[in-house]
Amino acid sequence: MEKWNQTSNDFILLGLFAPNTTGLLLLLLIIVIFFLASLGNSTMIHLIHLDPRLHTPMYILLSQLSLIDLMSISTTVPKMVFNFFSGQKGISFLGCGFQSFFFATMAGSEGLILVSMAYDRYVAICHPLHYPIRMSKRICVKMIIGSWILGITNSFAHTIYAFHIPYCQSRAIDHFFCDIPAMMPLACMDTWVYEYLVFVSTIFFLLVPFLGITASYCRVLFAIYHMHSKEGRKKAFTTCSTHLTVVTFYYVPFVYTYFRPRSFRSPAEDKILAVFYTILTPMLNPIIYSLRNKEVLGAMIRVFPLLFSKKK
Repeated sequence: MEKWNQTSNDFILLGLFAPNTTGLLLLLLIIVIFFLASLGNSTMIHLIHLDPRLHTPMYILLSQLSLIDLMSISTTVPKMVFNFFSGQKGISFLGCGFQSFFFATMAGSEGLILVSMAYDRYVAICHPLHYPIRMSKRICVKMIIGSWILGITNSFAHTIYAFHIPYCQSRAIDHFFCDIPAMMPLACMDTWVYEYLVFVSTIFFLLVPFLGITASYCRVLFAIYHMHSKEGRKKAFTTCSTHLTVVTFYYVPFVYTYFRPRSFRSPAEDKILAVFYTILTPMLNPIIYSLRNKEVLGAMIRVFPLLFSKKK
């Protein structure tokens, strides 16, 4: 690979699409998805904040998920769009550091928030009498704070390591954002320490939570099967299937990407998988949780009565 001018600390993002007509059309689609995700998640946060009926642990956690999705997609897409239309692919050393830090923070925090949401549904369905104690608002707030602290701590460790190692090869990152594992092939030193750190982080923030969520929902589905109320079974099953859809769509591409050794990964495949958990999931979360949730639909009617007045 070509040697990089050591007087410059900037990086180059090769991007997701080629600068041609097809690439332009695909980027326009990404822009539409970005606006849908921004509108959907902002609306969810607004609804949950304004409607007192949604001031419960389940929806407080959901508002945090929407906030994380909103921040996550805003961390990656605007820079990608700007680089494509401006013809510039550069990103400053500091800008790359901030992008890496915020993305890793959102990724780690979202994984833990999803675990908290799964626990909330588990207690609500399997131990309803203990729900006010096990999932009080105080415990919910502790879960949220813990998720953010652990996410920030993990991200800080990754970012500090990645931006304190020497890069003596080409600084062209074959990705559409500063994903730290995509930067490691550019280093001029052995990065086995970081690869081990990624392995541990993937187990703690992705694999273990995913297995825990799967196990808890298996227990929940078993409890739903033995419910006497047909309406209760239907409502509980809808809620759990919604959560499982989100969890699967988020975790599977993430785990598959970061759990593999570098020798089994390719930049093209990593970028395609990254689209799922950085762009598509933030758009789908508010759609899935609103269209399949009567409480959220009811809140939309109460908060935005003018939009639904014609349907009455």
